[in-house]
Amino acid sequence: MAAARIAALRLGVCLLLLLLLLLPPAWASSPGAVPIAITCLTRGLDIRKEKADVLCPGGCSLEEFSVFGNVVYASVSSICGAAVHRGVISTSGGPVRIYSLPGRENYSSVEANGIQSQMLSRWSTSFTVTEGKSAAQEVTGQAVSTARPSTGKRQKKTPDKKAGNTDCKADIAFMIDGSFNIGQRRFNLQKNFIGKVALMLGIGTEGPHVGIVQASEHPKIEFYLKNFTSAKDVVLAIKEVGFRGGNSNTGKALKYTAEKFFTPETGMRKGLPKVVVVFIDGWPSDDVEEAGIVAREFGVNVFVVSVNKPIPEELGMVKDVAFIDKMVCRNTDFFTYNMPNWFSTTKYVKPLVQKLCTHEQMLCSKTCYNSVNIAFLIDGSSSVGESNFQLELQFAANIVKMFEVSDIGTKIAAVQFTYDQRIEFNFNDYNVKENILEVISNIRYMSGGTATGEAIAFTMRSVFGPVRDSPNKNFLVVVTDGQSYDDVLGPAAAAQDAGITIFSVGVAWAPLDDLKDMASKPKEEHSFFTKEFTGLEALIPDVIRGICGDFVASQQ
Repeated sequence: MAAARIAALRLGVCLLLLLLLLLPPAWASSPGAVPIAITCLTRGLDIRKEKADVLCPGGCSLEEFSVFGNVVYASVSSICGAAVHRGVISTSGGPVRIYSLPGRENYSSVEANGIQSQMLSRWSTSFTVTEGKSAAQEVTGQAVSTARPSTGKRQKKTPDKKAGNTDCKADIAFMIDGSFNIGQRRFNLQKNFIGKVALMLGIGTEGPHVGIVQASEHPKIEFYLKNFTSAKDVVLAIKEVGFRGGNSNTGKALKYTAEKFFTPETGMRKGLPKVVVVFIDGWPSDDVEEAGIVAREFGVNVFVVSVNKPIPEELGMVKDVAFIDKMVCRNTDFFTYNMPNWFSTTKYVKPLVQKLCTHEQMLCSKTCYNSVNIAFLIDGSSSVGESNFQLELQFAANIVKMFEVSDIGTKIAAVQFTYDQRIEFNFNDYNVKENILEVISNIRYMSGGTATGEAIAFTMRSVFGPVRDSPNKNFLVVVTDGQSYDDVLGPAAAAQDAGITIFSVGVAWAPLDDLKDMASKPKEEHSFFTKEFTGLEALIPDVIRGICGDFVASQQ
């Protein structure tokens, strides 16, 4: 009996030893002991653990990293990018420990260690990073190859970023309805529909870029054009957008979007159509007419997707029954789109995408800010004086600042005149606004007599002549402080007959009759006067408004 027990005990010991041999060492099961080898682009949401040790490769370029936040990062951020941003590792790579955290609102934008992190209004999960543990890596001699098991097949190398649909290059803001009109349930259906549109658009580095603005009591930019350049990330970001509630202040949100959303800092690309797709469930609570005007002035092509349009019995509650016509770029069927409700909307995705990719019909892309030629004819006579001449230059510079100067956009030229004329720079000399402003600031004062008529004729021949075939509308801004020694009516009429719109700006002793003789019709809208050179600054908005008004009228 005792022998049998001893034999059984020996068998048990042998089985236990065998089991211990088959189990990995204790250090192998400790969290983070064997770092998981990841890529430069692996995001926090790709690591589904509360705590994990990862190994970032060396040689990642800072431009590859997409990082949202500071210290606490949205889980859509690159892990290695966040580690470099926080100073845990350098671009040479190394071990990193990642800790999962709850989601939050308002991830901040901070520049650190060569990386400018981006703002993000909200994300459902977060993470932070600390220095990783490398002892286990030294014991094993290697790290786990990837987070995915090997299939035994050679992995195809995929590009880091996809170019996207290059036939649909546009910068698009989806202005979603987050008001009490739509409610939480239909708000989620709206997000699903926009996600499908985003997938079909073909978002990519060289294709369309999109962002989201939520319209409710107060507008809120959920994410910008620059934040995501893949459809997958955009769809994830759309899902993260939370319902805000409040009144349907669509006009307020549209004006805010037109003025604030499309900037180089937020990812706007020069020369591409700017588009806002406004989703309205029901009708707006506020006035939209001014917002529509502002959007058109800023070159934004506004589309309206209306859902659950007001029925005849509800029209009495609608502030302006023509709200759609007043928002869209043009009052045509192209810029309007109607869906009866938010159910079974898949069939509406493709037709909307086709509209958004038909750029030849984006009529609002050409604006007074990006499609004009403006020449300044600046009085350099002796009566002006050096200090007042600088105020003239500042007047011209401040007007230039408002326009989108580029090789395919607005062009600027300047001529100084006394009895003689001097071209300071021509329309095709500079295509960068900053360069033009620098040249204007360095113009040297001539001093002499005043021959304004001859200066207008000279400018028409020598400055506007070479661009007579330009698609841009031509404007001449004449600034003078005194009586011209020659006739101004004849040369001004000839310039206007050649398609040049003239604004005359008089100071001090400039005769009102001369100003009106030079100005285009209606005279009172194209001629301005101030007693002092310091008053020029106050005339800038009037001149800009006049240029834009004339441009819009010429496009009708």
